[in-house]
Amino acid sequence: MKKIAVFTGTRAEYGLLYWVIKGLAESKEAELQLYVGGMHLSPEFGKTVQQIENDGFPIAERLEFLLSSDTAVGITKSMGLALISAADSFERTKPDLLVVLGDRFESMAICQAAMVAQIPIAHIHGGETTEGLIDEAVRHSITKMSHLHFTATEEYRHRVIQLGEQPSNVFNFGAPGIDSIKTLNLLSREELSISIDFDVINNPYMVVTYHPVTLSSDGAVEDLKQLLIALREYPDYKFLITYPNADTHGRALIPLLEEFERELQGRVLLIQSLGQLRYLSALKHCDLVIGNSSSGLIEVPTFKVPTINIGNRQKGRLTGDTVINCDGDKDSIQGAIAEALSVSFREKCLRSKNPYGEGDSSRKILNTILTANLDGLVFKSFFDIK
Repeated sequence: MKKIAVFTGTRAEYGLLYWVIKGLAESKEAELQLYVGGMHLSPEFGKTVQQIENDGFPIAERLEFLLSSDTAVGITKSMGLALISAADSFERTKPDLLVVLGDRFESMAICQAAMVAQIPIAHIHGGETTEGLIDEAVRHSITKMSHLHFTATEEYRHRVIQLGEQPSNVFNFGAPGIDSIKTLNLLSREELSISIDFDVINNPYMVVTYHPVTLSSDGAVEDLKQLLIALREYPDYKFLITYPNADTHGRALIPLLEEFERELQGRVLLIQSLGQLRYLSALKHCDLVIGNSSSGLIEVPTFKVPTINIGNRQKGRLTGDTVINCDGDKDSIQGAIAEALSVSFREKCLRSKNPYGEGDSSRKILNTILTANLDGLVFKSFFDIK
């Protein structure tokens, strides 16, 4: 029986990995070893490890490494602690394969430990570009340490191959986040309102998720200020806002969001973590998604809801017809909001298709992992495109 380790360090990442984790937990061909760390264990970010426990998944290893700091030094030290923690965990559990997703600095540290321990790595969501973030370099670094690759589009598959990975080990199965949209029984508008204790039954609302831009000198804090100024001009709307990630400058954003919530009391709900079910339900019923999160580009188009993508955080990532890209100044944001709320744009959204697929990604990833021959997989040869 294969011992398959899966690492998760953030709430969003866990939601995307959920069906792969569930499949491994229920499989008779594999033993799931779930590694949980980072933001999951932090009360500051909602201590979302409790959600994992509530879902009934046994946690093999808890990796305590996230410092309460958003400086470059603090993030780097967290990476060092993650590397040490992962080394100890691998020595105890000795997995046959490690599964990671995306482009987080925590995942890169975990993969470094696996590489040294000669543990093959399966990487989900490689080949993408986000030019405003250190995630760009992190993602491609994880690709070069990995052995099985699961991309979300054919364009991204070609990019992974361009990085020298063997085509036979690179699979385009679409984005796994769409699977939950297709599979979960999402909450009604009334059920959502009761669950979050925030009235979104009788009012139109926007979902706002804004993360720091890690290659910007101030994390693009100024862009968030401009966004909040712009949103004040829409008194008929409520705003459901999720916490930023634990990235460089991330904690500088939280006081601005808290002040916005206090100022517009009753119209703003700022929440550490909605959890997968409530977050997807909120996306389903909202009028608009605005910010700079990848979910606005990857999952939201399935709901045919408009997304406004602000600034450079997602620059280079494939976008569909439901996405409006804009600069970070107030006038650009307000112009984008006016376009997104227009009848013509909403009709365009209804005709659109999600470029990241139609679902069933997790099942295909799981089947590939379970049937893969792991013997000798750590020995890689560079694939040269002729």
